Amino acid sequence: MAFNSTVQAVVDPSFEPSTPFSFGNGDIRTGPFAPRSESTESHSASTGAPGVSDARRAASAHDDEPADSTDAPHRYRTIWLSDIHLGSGGCQAPYLLDFLRHHESEYLYLVGDIIDGWQLRKGWFWPQAHNDVVQKILRKARKGTQVVYIPGNHDEAARQFCDLAFGDIHVRGEAFHTTLAGKRLWIVHGDLFDGVIQHAKWLAYLGDTAYTGILLLNRWFNRVRTKLGFDYWSLSQYLKHQVKNAVNFISQFEKVMTDEARRRGCDGVVCGHIHKAEIREIDGTLYCNDGDWVESLSALVETYEGELKVVYWTVMRSPEARATKSRATV
Repeated sequence: MAFNSTVQAVVDPSFEPSTPFSFGNGDIRTGPFAPRSESTESHSASTGAPGVSDARRAASAHDDEPADSTDAPHRYRTIWLSDIHLGSGGCQAPYLLDFLRHHESEYLYLVGDIIDGWQLRKGWFWPQAHNDVVQKILRKARKGTQVVYIPGNHDEAARQFCDLAFGDIHVRGEAFHTTLAGKRLWIVHGDLFDGVIQHAKWLAYLGDTAYTGILLLNRWFNRVRTKLGFDYWSLSQYLKHQVKNAVNFISQFEKVMTDEARRRGCDGVVCGHIHKAEIREIDGTLYCNDGDWVESLSALVETYEGELKVVYWTVMRSPEARATKSRATV
């Protein structure tokens, strides 16, 4: 499989977390993103920031969900999420919603394939759990989390909106982030450095159809495991990593991404795309992949000590999330 390490990311002004934000007051209120009724999950409102109107704080108090009294949210400086694939049957939205309820951060990067436009073109699929994830992210943005959305190949239609803001969510083709440990990281989905996506897209569509079938098998497999009292385990990821060509592709992809990060003068790269969470150094450059929410159920986080680590969320903690999962459409 050919790789082109000189392919440029989508051209738009880069984002640095130190850049002052000018948040809009808008919100996505129609279609699948419409707010739920008063039965929507909500947590206790924050006290609000100076300058925020009483009306807006009241609205936030109305639709934000109560914190779990037995398990307060864990706070990180930064969280990276990618490959959620909302709108597809493989998306594990109840697990992600549970993760978002238990974690807060100053910065939240959505690193591509958040919505699966490829699958939505084939047929509409949008259960309530997918709507809840979108609303949860919007609430975090309204309450002060700096949210940056970097589209990938499955939500590539959003790239036409790069350098715009939707509500409090800022769309970028790429971004740069400096950790508290002083490492400058280049953040990009990664599909622009995938030879199949760039030069044989028909093959990517064909592979996506086969992959969707494997994810369906994985979903049924884990339903059986849940009924038997076992935790989540990704059959699809296990099968993928047994295939030599897939393993070789992953290794080549990681090398191309770190080469490009080094060319851009960065200490490392954070990406998604290949659905394999990883943190490691390649030729002196840090490679970080935040994984996905169809197989590995993982996120990349930065602690307040500047440490980067992968968090797996394969066991749901909130009773509400477990109830949502039991109602989820297969």
